[in-house]
Amino acid sequence: MATFEEQLTALEQVVEKLERGDLPLDESVRLFEEGVTLSNACKKELEEAEGRIQVLVERGSRMVVKDLEVEESVEADEDEE
Repeated sequence: MATFEEQLTALEQVVEKLERGDLPLDESVRLFEEGVTLSNACKKELEEAEGRIQVLVERGSRMVVKDLEVEESVEADEDEE
């Protein structure tokens, strides 16, 4: 399986090809589908990483590990489009 960085690089390459605008329609659609797949894979991996992030909180003279609570931002992402 490709790493996050490899998937992100592949997504950037897809975007660059699409932005040139010199591809036939069928190739553009194929690349768009590939880009959506890569984007979803990157988003999933980021969400999983966020779930593993822990924040150190100082309490008195000792450190306590506390899970970071991340709010869903799906609605915010939809509003930006």
